Amino acid sequence: MLDFTSALYLGMHHPSSSLPPWSRLTTGKPAILAPQRGAGLARALAALQGFECAALAPSTLHLFWDLFGVLAREPVRIHMDAGTYAIARWGVERAASRGVPVSAFAHHDVIALERAIAQDRVHDRSGRRPIVVADGFCPGCGQPLPIADYLRCLAPYHGRLVIDDTQAIGVLGADANLATPYGHGGGGSPRWQGIASRDVIVGSSLAKGFGVPLAVLAADKATVRRFEDFGETRVHSSPPSSAVLHAAEHALSLDRQHGERLRRHLATLVRRFRSRLNALGLSPDGGSFPVQRVRPIGISAETLHLRLLALGIRTVVVRCCRGRGRQVVFLITARHRLSEIDRAADAIARVLTSPITAQARAS
Repeated sequence: MLDFTSALYLGMHHPSSSLPPWSRLTTGKPAILAPQRGAGLARALAALQGFECAALAPSTLHLFWDLFGVLAREPVRIHMDAGTYAIARWGVERAASRGVPVSAFAHHDVIALERAIAQDRVHDRSGRRPIVVADGFCPGCGQPLPIADYLRCLAPYHGRLVIDDTQAIGVLGADANLATPYGHGGGGSPRWQGIASRDVIVGSSLAKGFGVPLAVLAADKATVRRFEDFGETRVHSSPPSSAVLHAAEHALSLDRQHGERLRRHLATLVRRFRSRLNALGLSPDGGSFPVQRVRPIGISAETLHLRLLALGIRTVVVRCCRGRGRQVVFLITARHRLSEIDRAADAIARVLTSPITAQARAS
């Protein structure tokens, strides 16, 4: 079975034999009592993303729960992009439960955001600071977050932008161009867009690009310090395990040694996939990103998925964030080969040119 359902984009694996040994998985202490664990790793991840400081968390659920709990201690108002991923949404819901006003605006709609902030300032004289929440890269529509435009909307009100950059970290980086669409370094969306701002807070899981179930908060030093001092899960939960910390260190080592080659190979695979499907009259959504969404012609996404499965190709069926119905998603990783991309394209061609499909189109 040829699998296109894994989001380990760079194909990084971390078997125990590749990691330093550990004498125990956990200290048995809450994270707030073990601040020294992973300090060097946090500094390395902050530098990778171009931020002053960073803190680690066991998952983005822990991270966004704590972050929005900390932000709710201040007079703020949250404006959430409608395309924001569920886990960051849950953090926003926590802030709402603490009395923070929350509203949503249309996905990547800068004008809608600008109007929402301006209207709130007219109707609410309390002077709450606006916080905007969004994903750095949306795999649902294949579009990057317009970071500079969002920051422009926030600037007159000294607002801040909270980004869930789980999709992009490890894949996107600085100095992107046509030859190297992912850029260099894998530092994430702000690096990819050439943005460096103290008004940006980034929370990411390393579970996709780097293959490690670990979350990192990157921001200015004051924000990270408040997160570490007042994050409530840090009082009630253990810090990341020794195994996970070693795996993250291993991932950064692999990235330094092989990351650029892996990103180039991944970009080549995506270009090949899009080229083959264009030849079939299909225009996959997703741009150069390794999440490629196919809207079949003449048959449903579910039917295409099942027929590909019968041909030994495993995909995912999802609903597009922009209301275009269901699509078949191919998650391409650096472990795929060009021959496997061709096999997938041949299978799609076989389904689309089958007599059953032709009859469905005619009807």
